Amino acid sequence: MTMTKDLQTISNKLTKLAEQTKKLAAELGNAQKPAAKSVKTKTKAKAVTKKAPAKAAKKTDTDKILEIINRSKKGVDTATLMKKTGFNQKKVRNMLNRTFKQGKITRVAKGIYVGVK
Repeated sequence: MTMTKDLQTISNKLTKLAEQTKKLAAELGNAQKPAAKSVKTKTKAKAVTKKAPAKAAKKTDTDKILEIINRSKKGVDTATLMKKTGFNQKKVRNMLNRTFKQGKITRVAKGIYVGVK
């Protein structure tokens, strides 16, 4: 019989603890609700600012080569382009090939290029 009495006392204590926790939870809930209502978020209006004018775009290496080709009336070869720009042969040939495919330049003779008007 002592075991049943022990179990009953434990059960009574657990119910009392459960009631106490409910009371504490209710008090905490009531304490948090007004605090949540009193907190206001302030939003700042965004200031309208004017953007600075865009800077002129830098000339690309291809633009430099096209400029040299377009200035020439008779046409330009790769050796001349290499001397004027300082680029290596592979770079010059790649840019010439790309601009030729884009239709920006034409071949007048073998290795001589002229700008398209």
